Amino acid sequence: MRIHVFGNPDIAMDALPLRILPVLRARAPEIDFRTLDPNEEWDLVDPFVVIDTVVGIPSVHIFRSLDEFAAAPTVSVHDFDALFNLRYLKKLGKLGEVRILGLSPEISEEEAIVQVLAMIAEIKKDPA
Repeated sequence: MRIHVFGNPDIAMDALPLRILPVLRARAPEIDFRTLDPNEEWDLVDPFVVIDTVVGIPSVHIFRSLDEFAAAPTVSVHDFDALFNLRYLKKLGKLGEVRILGLSPEISEEEAIVQVLAMIAEIKKDPA
C-alpha cells in the first residue's frame, strides 16, 4: 500500500503530517509513505491515499469522497492546493478511489500517530 503525505514544514499549522512521518515509517514499514508537493505531478494509484492537514475537524478523519469537503474559494495561484488538484484529476477521469486521512492541526503528534495507524489498519481491511 502506498500513502502520500502532504504538508509544509515551514508552516506550523500544516507540518503535522511531516512531523509524524518518521514514526509512521518505523511503526508501519510495510507501507510505502511518499511525501508529495500538492501541486506537482503525482503517480496515481487506486486507491489514492493521502495524509494531510484539514482545518475545521476535531481529530483525525477518513474522507472517502472529495464531495465531503466544502469548496474553498480560489482567489489566486497561491490557492491552487491539493484539494483543487484532486478534484481536477477526478474530473479528468484520472483519479479513482480516494482516501484522505485528515489531521486536525490542533491535535498532538502522539494522538495523530495513534489515530492514523488505526485508520491505516481500517483502510487495509476495507480499501473500497
